[in-house]
Amino acid sequence: MSATKGRTSSFTRNVLSASSSQTPGIKCGPNGTFFVSSGISDLDKILGGGIPLGSLVMVMEDAEAPHHMLLLRNFMSQGLVQDQPLLYASPSKDPRGFLGTLPCPSSKDDKLRNHDPQQEKGLRIAWQYKKYFGENQQSFDGHRGSKQEFCNDFDLRKPLERHFFSGQRVDCVSVKDSPNLVALQDRCTTFLAQFPRNDGSISSVGRIAIQSLCAPQCTHSNMEWDVLSFISYLKSMLWSANAVAVVTFPPSLLSESFCKRWQHMADILLSVRAIPDDDKELAKLLTGYQDMVGFLNVHKVARTNTQVPLILEATTFSIKLQKRRFLVLECLNQAPIDGSSGASYGTSGSCSGSSKTGTLEF
Repeated sequence: MSATKGRTSSFTRNVLSASSSQTPGIKCGPNGTFFVSSGISDLDKILGGGIPLGSLVMVMEDAEAPHHMLLLRNFMSQGLVQDQPLLYASPSKDPRGFLGTLPCPSSKDDKLRNHDPQQEKGLRIAWQYKKYFGENQQSFDGHRGSKQEFCNDFDLRKPLERHFFSGQRVDCVSVKDSPNLVALQDRCTTFLAQFPRNDGSISSVGRIAIQSLCAPQCTHSNMEWDVLSFISYLKSMLWSANAVAVVTFPPSLLSESFCKRWQHMADILLSVRAIPDDDKELAKLLTGYQDMVGFLNVHKVARTNTQVPLILEATTFSIKLQKRRFLVLECLNQAPIDGSSGASYGTSGSCSGSSKTGTLEF
């Protein structure tokens, strides 16, 4: 009797997850999901661990500022640092020149210089609870021992070293003069054919980055049905490949009906919005407004191998440049109504009705 292939269900352990998780840049998550990093550790935590393999990430651009390029650059740099093949499509004439603007991973010395003393204070308290947990416990959000392999901190002031993108693993496509998207679709097909999703272990992961799809300088910008067909084809190809794709597009140039269709096709849907410099009313409402460069809105999060939705703590986050070098995402914090510094909630009132004390009285 011929040997039959063993069946795996949701109640059996996937023995291949251990070998696949050892591949640099890949992290094993719940329900047999594998994640790759977005290049921003805060965004990975927001998405539940990273970008699931086979996902299509769509980013709605802001017409006032190119903040979507911050997300795209970190996504591309993360893949190149981990030696993952990259396909980059751009409406510019020389897309390979954009690779010279990608950020470089920060060194250990940079992290020590940018060390947060407040975070160290919290760690001194948290280490005491380590004995209550197993030494080999794995967290789906990633642990510190594997953070360097899964997600790097990128310094926006330092360009990526040339040897990361000078090899054969980077393919650049210009769609500016293309009458349609047939050539780009063929390049995506050839690229994704290198990463078939088989029953074996994952040896490599591919990344696709498409900048400003349907940009006005492209001749196919008014072919909305053709672009929608390309997005549908790309999503179907990703579903059967060990790859992820990030596509940015300007929603203001699309009709409302087509914009909704595009958003429906995305597995993960994000949008960025710039902050005006002279918005005094917003500065009064939000703490740390002077360090913000924009907002990130999470409209949709991928759900793979599960029917349980991922409940986010927040859907709007502030985009900050820490020391003007590192990209950070933070939850929005409302400033105190009385205009004080807002160091603690005790300064705004107390249970005993006295507002002079700085601590709560019961």
